[in-house]
Amino acid sequence: MRRLLVLATLALPLSLVATAQSASLASPECTEEGVPLHVAVDQLRSTDGNLTVTVYGSDPDDFLAAGAKLTRKRVPITGAMTEACLTVPAPGTYAIAVYHDENNDRDFNRTFVGLPDEGYGFSNDAPALVGLPSYDDAKFDVPADGRRLEIRMRY
Repeated sequence: MRRLLVLATLALPLSLVATAQSASLASPECTEEGVPLHVAVDQLRSTDGNLTVTVYGSDPDDFLAAGAKLTRKRVPITGAMTEACLTVPAPGTYAIAVYHDENNDRDFNRTFVGLPDEGYGFSNDAPALVGLPSYDDAKFDVPADGRRLEIRMRY
């Protein structure tokens, strides 16, 4: 039930890569202090809007919970593959949720029946066939020298 509620509220906490036609991009530089986390999101269907990347910390109860994000970054879509660089405060365990905000309204839009109307994805390509993935499926470790992840966008 909690996960279904979270899906309904993804727009608030999230306000949420394999390639045919991927653009070849250099990883963007991380400018903030901390451990670099390079995120490449693939299979974006258009360059409309922005890519929103949200990072959650090591507490499983915080994953996808309203107000529990560690950091969030919105970047312009540059092609079928778009990259972002975020920083995390220290090496450790994290999880990521991304979404393609195609209309750039800072909201994860859904259809009238509540299904996603914009693309989304999770670290580890965590399954979300029925409801949202578990933290255990999405979590990953970041060493002291940083990490690069690939996430596949789903529509």
